[in-house]
Amino acid sequence: MTQSEDTTMMQAVIFTEAFFFLCLIMAFVYMAYNTGFEPHELSRLDIRTAGIFTAVLIASSFTLHAAERGYARGKPVVLKTWLIVTIVLGAIFLAGQGHEYISLIRENVTLNGSVFGASFFTLTGFHGLHVLVGLIILSIVLALAFLRDSKSAIGTVAMYWHFVDIVWIFVFTVVYVLPQFTNI
Repeated sequence: MTQSEDTTMMQAVIFTEAFFFLCLIMAFVYMAYNTGFEPHELSRLDIRTAGIFTAVLIASSFTLHAAERGYARGKPVVLKTWLIVTIVLGAIFLAGQGHEYISLIRENVTLNGSVFGASFFTLTGFHGLHVLVGLIILSIVLALAFLRDSKSAIGTVAMYWHFVDIVWIFVFTVVYVLPQFTNI
């Protein structure tokens, strides 16, 4: 498969995934405004901590861009270094999400406990799954870089990673920020 074909395939994946996430976000908003969430459940979300982990995930897009530039300039050490940093930042984001899940479950906010729990865990859980898939793919690219593979798929993988980061900005805004300013 050529680089152009890889890019086209990834664009198709991103398009379908964007539609999928749009549906999940719309379902969350619908549930919030029409079914109603319990205010005590929304108040258990920690916007500050989620904001920190959001910044970590966004930073990972910048580090991945630095890795891409290293690859384009034929600097394998730069590529490897920034790929490692990107993977670590993505893992930190997932660990933060896991910590939040544990905290919410301890407070009886669960997937099957309420409309909010079902909506929250479905939306953020699917995003977390996409981050995990991205980390696996980035790790494969890193392994290939260490094996001196000259046909790196860094550009195609970066499209996916940047997409996942952009999706999180929308999820964070809808789930954490907007409820601070509206009466859900």
